[in-house]
Order: sequence, then structure tokens, then C-alpha cells
Amino acid sequence: MNKVRTLIIGTGGMARYHIETMLKQQATTEIVALCDPSPQQLQLAAELFEKNNLPVPATGPALETLLDEFRDELDAALIVTPHAFHLRQATACLESGLDVLLEKPMVMNAREARKLIKVTQETQRLLVVAFPGSLSPQIREAKNILREGKIGALQSVSGMAWQNWKTNTANTWRQMPKLSGGGFLFDTGAHLLNTTCDLVGEDFIEVAAWLDHRGAPVDIIGTVMAKTKTGVYVTLNACGDAFPTWASEIIVVGNGGLLRTGIWGERLQAQYGKARGFGFTPRNVKVPPTLGVWEQFLDVRAGKMENPCPPQVGLRMAKLWDAINESARQGGKPVTLKG
Repeated sequence: MNKVRTLIIGTGGMARYHIETMLKQQATTEIVALCDPSPQQLQLAAELFEKNNLPVPATGPALETLLDEFRDELDAALIVTPHAFHLRQATACLESGLDVLLEKPMVMNAREARKLIKVTQETQRLLVVAFPGSLSPQIREAKNILREGKIGALQSVSGMAWQNWKTNTANTWRQMPKLSGGGFLFDTGAHLLNTTCDLVGEDFIEVAAWLDHRGAPVDIIGTVMAKTKTGVYVTLNACGDAFPTWASEIIVVGNGGLLRTGIWGERLQAQYGKARGFGFTPRNVKVPPTLGVWEQFLDVRAGKMENPCPPQVGLRMAKLWDAINESARQGGKPVTLKG
């Protein structure tokens, strides 16, 4: 198998996490170049290669320069940068003939999502949004269970995520609205929004939401109530000012059973309608192990599986996020979504 020659754009903490997992997949992956305007972040990334006795890839601050310099030496790009840069950087990579794994959230809003979908159609290149939930075997299996009707007709979804995000992200770009596009509900909470959209599998038609900044420049706590076109009711709660931990919960209830999972696909349990009486006794659903989003991206690229998180899923989440913001600006007034 030829190695997928890769450009990594952004070398901050999350990118370095990706690099560490990619270095465990050297049989399939070659990191050709690193792009970041910060010499300090590039140095921290370089140290990961040095620690593994590997040559440090080429580095540079300007994406366009690297794309031009390595035009014939790249197959794919991993983009791990502040949310406001995603549309421009993904467009540049796609138009340069690269397949793209794009960190979450895909873009800032539905308008940008539609633009990016158009670029993928025009270039005929692959775009996968790096949501570990959608890409996980757990959420993929949960979707199979739901679409096959194993828990009956879907009735309601309840989701929650909590983290001491306000403290952890203070004085970083994540609390700068022009770069982040939102606060906790659009950062860690983006996993909650996306995984819920993915499990429900259809558009929302009405949304009511409340966002509280808790003295920060961006939302820290949020509550969302929504309804889909077939009448599935959804409630979501995001708390970004919790004690020093992070965790999540999603419960999907049908009239023939339920599923319990997490926003990152960190588990999957099922309880079917044969159970009787009071209580909640789900059983673990077995799924194959995975090395994470890069491995899943390579499998999609190689045609081993369909794309679990295409830009159309990103658009569905972006439409929900736009509606959440519109409702919150009006003090929780319900908002009707258009097509």
C-alpha cells in the first residue's frame, strides 16, 4: 500500500494529539509538511518526531506556499486550526487536489457549509469532518440499529455534555468569537450537536435555545429544545463551567427500546423492548476497535467504507447552530428552520 502523503495545517495541542496517533500508523501515513504561523507550536510538533527518532517534516507559516511547493508530493491534508479558518483552508486544499480531514466544527455557519459543499462537488475531492463520534464504530453501529428499526420508532433524544471548559480555555482563541464562532456549545458541545444530528438522521424544523455567557465573551452554558420533521423531540444541555472533569451522555428512546451512548462515541449500550418493569438495564454492544479519526479517514479514502461524516452532515449541524443562535438572541423564542 502506498503511504498517504499528508500536510498538517495547525500544530497546536489537538494537532499534536493527532500527530501522535498518526505516527502509530506509519505503514499507511507519511507526514510531509507542517503548517503553522507560530514557531513555538511548530517546535513542539517537531519534538514529537524527534522523540520517535524520525526526521522532522518540512515546516512553514503560509499554507499557499506549502501547497505550491509540495504540489506533486501530497495526497491529503489534516486541518486543525481555529474554526474561522476552516472554509478558506479546506477550499485551498480541495482546489489543490487534496482529500481533506477537517477538524470540527466543519465551518462557522450554514452559509459557509453550503459554500464548502459546492467546492467538494466542483473538485470531486473527499472531505471528511473529524468528528470522533460520527467516525466511531459505536455511533456507526447505533445508526444501523436505529435505521433498521431495532428500537422501534424514534421518539426522543436527550443529550448532555459537561466540562470545566471556561477555566481551561480562558485567554485562548476558543473564547474569541471572531475566531471560534461560539463558546462551549460550539466547541466541545459541537460533538453533542453533531452526534445528535447524526443519530436523528433528519432535519430539525423548530428550535428553542438559551445561551448564558457567565461573564465570558462566549456562551458557557446552554439549553436546546428541538423537534424534527417526523416529530422526534430533542433536549440538549451543555455546561462548560463544571468541576475539573469532562463527560457526556446521550439517550435515544424508541417505542421498542433505547440506546445509550456518548458524544464522542465512547460507548454504546442497548436495551430492547422485551425488558419489562422499572429500571434502565442496557447491555454493551460490541464493536471493533479503532485507532481514531485518521484511521477512519484512510478507510473512507481507500473505499473500505462510506463516508460517515460528509459535509452534508456538517451542514445539518450548522443549520441547527444558526437556529440556536437566532433563538437565543430572542430569549428562547422558538425558531422555524427553512430548507
